[in-house]
Amino acid sequence: MGEFDLVVNILGYWKFFIFIIAVLVAVFYFYKSKKGSSSTISTKNLEMFAVDLTAQAKLGKIDPVVGRQEEIDRATQILTRRTKNNVILVGAPGVGKTAVVEGLAGRIATGDVPEVLLNKRVLLLQVAELLAGTKYRGEFEQRIKGIVQEIKNSNRTIILFIDEIHTITETKGTEGAVNLSDILKPALARGDLQLIGATTQKEYEQYIQPDESWDRRFQVVLVDEPSAEESVNILQGIKKNYEDYHKVKISDEAISAAVRLSQEYIKNRRLPDKAIDIMDEASAMVNVEKGSRHHSAAALLHLASKKACENCQEEYPVVDVDHVKDVVADWVGMKKEEIH
Repeated sequence: MGEFDLVVNILGYWKFFIFIIAVLVAVFYFYKSKKGSSSTISTKNLEMFAVDLTAQAKLGKIDPVVGRQEEIDRATQILTRRTKNNVILVGAPGVGKTAVVEGLAGRIATGDVPEVLLNKRVLLLQVAELLAGTKYRGEFEQRIKGIVQEIKNSNRTIILFIDEIHTITETKGTEGAVNLSDILKPALARGDLQLIGATTQKEYEQYIQPDESWDRRFQVVLVDEPSAEESVNILQGIKKNYEDYHKVKISDEAISAAVRLSQEYIKNRRLPDKAIDIMDEASAMVNVEKGSRHHSAAALLHLASKKACENCQEEYPVVDVDHVKDVVADWVGMKKEEIH
């Protein structure tokens, strides 16, 4: 009987042990499913109407941000505040407000941010896409409320970026609908939404500042026009992307000329945007010229001889000062010889 009781006790212990293991396994899969469900929360509205700048930065689809470290640092500091942690970037068109946000997204992508921002994603809201197709009353509001709810469900891991944020004070769906800012204000007040906006000084004073309930949610970061020297450094930092795209080489002299001539002849726009556009168009011009030459018989023979040499590297045409002058002359309606 003693041996029999011992066997029974051992079997009982094994049953109890198996029961405990089963409970632990059940608990493990329960929490795993909970975690999995939270990570797969529906974000159909954000996927339809927003662009993930952090993901694009990780994939190298955003141009490197040169300079603007002070503005990025200031925005980072505001975003890490406990309250009133929304940013509004104020500056003239073309000075680089979006570049500040892209620089922030790049820092998050590389982990070069305070711990509170490490798991954040910066999403650019496409307001025009949001409005498209809203024929019926309430459809626009439903989309916005869906976006706010998805951000809330993300456990505050999303920072929403709205360029030209002043426009949303008048942005409505159908006639009689509320505007976008009225829908976002309660979410900002509750802390369910963290926002970065961008606007000009004029529009800030006209649309944002007079609305105290809207304005007090934001901390202003001024984005001034960079100097000529800073603009040259910015173009130097991003020129490789344009060289790779257009299959050209951009000379240092061309970059300096793009900045200098844009300052001298194009008064209605700001650096660095106008100089970047000149560099881009001059590169396109050279690329088109190269394409035309490739149709000649001599070019075909030259191409064949290059292909025969495995060690030969393709020689890209050079964008020089003359090409920059051509673009500026076209823009301002002057003869190239008059551009100095």
